[in-house]
Amino acid sequence: MDAATAPICLLPEDTFFQIFSSLSLRQIIVCQSVSKFFRHLLTSPSFLRYLLIPAASQLRLVAVRPPHHHHHHRQSSCHPSPSQQSSSVLHAFDPSEGRWLRFSLDFLPFRYLHPIAASSFGLVYLWGDSIDSPPSRRSLIACNPLTRQFKILPNLGSAWSLHGSVLVDSENRVMVLTELAALYYTGSNQWLKFSSNLPSKPRSPVMVSDSVYALCDIGSPWRSQWMLFSCSLGTSHSSTHHWVRREKEEWGEAFDILKRPRLVKGSSENQILMVGGLKSSFSPSAPCSTIVILRLDLGTLEWDELGKMPLEMFRCFSEELSKFKVFGRGNRVCFLGKRAGRLAMWDCCGSKPEWRWIDWAPGLGDGFCRGFMLDAALTRFP
Repeated sequence: MDAATAPICLLPEDTFFQIFSSLSLRQIIVCQSVSKFFRHLLTSPSFLRYLLIPAASQLRLVAVRPPHHHHHHRQSSCHPSPSQQSSSVLHAFDPSEGRWLRFSLDFLPFRYLHPIAASSFGLVYLWGDSIDSPPSRRSLIACNPLTRQFKILPNLGSAWSLHGSVLVDSENRVMVLTELAALYYTGSNQWLKFSSNLPSKPRSPVMVSDSVYALCDIGSPWRSQWMLFSCSLGTSHSSTHHWVRREKEEWGEAFDILKRPRLVKGSSENQILMVGGLKSSFSPSAPCSTIVILRLDLGTLEWDELGKMPLEMFRCFSEELSKFKVFGRGNRVCFLGKRAGRLAMWDCCGSKPEWRWIDWAPGLGDGFCRGFMLDAALTRFP
């Protein structure tokens, strides 16, 4: 029987709405993948007007993506590369259910899609490359994979997609940051550009409230010396955007004892996390005993320790401390490394912190090396 003529498809639309109004967001996501009929129904404007899941019902997921291959040459549409085939699907892990979910991105009119970040409103940000336009017309796109709505942000040149880090905050403000300059977008249909004036390439920048934080290496070619820098975004005048070094005398030990630190957003707007290898001594060549997670209170500028990776798990990362990837937000921090072959996660959402492995990450052997946290939600596009 044709799915479109199945008896359930003949029910009145109001009946469908009454049925789905009793389901959880997780169940609605599963229903979207049952058939094209359900996907069309559950992303239709009438359904979104009838039932919008409240923000409290967001589904907090761990999204992974393949490495950023720059497809500026045009490949045959009949024989797409493996990375192109996977780019139309976003893979995400549901920690509560212990299962992987797939979100189709085939509604976007772009090829070579590259997901890079997400906001707390369920929006995913991607670089998209149109087959009919030159590389200089590469676009930054915001979309909701559940409602299949999207918006193309004002045009950027290809250099920004090649070298820029894309940051998104809880208000859907966007920044594209490089070592030399930054672009800031607040929804006014134009980008505000200002100089970065940073001493080195920013590492793992994060946008928190009205500020951006990043780590910079101010040391020598023989010895790294990491420092924390911040830039306030509270004004629309580019001349007032300056990076300043954040430091306290007591901080020296926190930075000296960590190897290759990275920043991660905290669980609130007044916290950021710093993750890195914990050296066995203050010697620059000292080996690392594990990976540690520190938390900085932005109000008091004081650090505290949240957790250390168990030794048996750390052994899978000990030989590639300069290469493994860290991402997360708040109560979850994830670690990806080629040698590990799977995803490791620190999870503090329960009654006590937990370190665990996440197996069967789709495509991990083919190069999935980065990710971001996705708060999936059925919300209207802002």
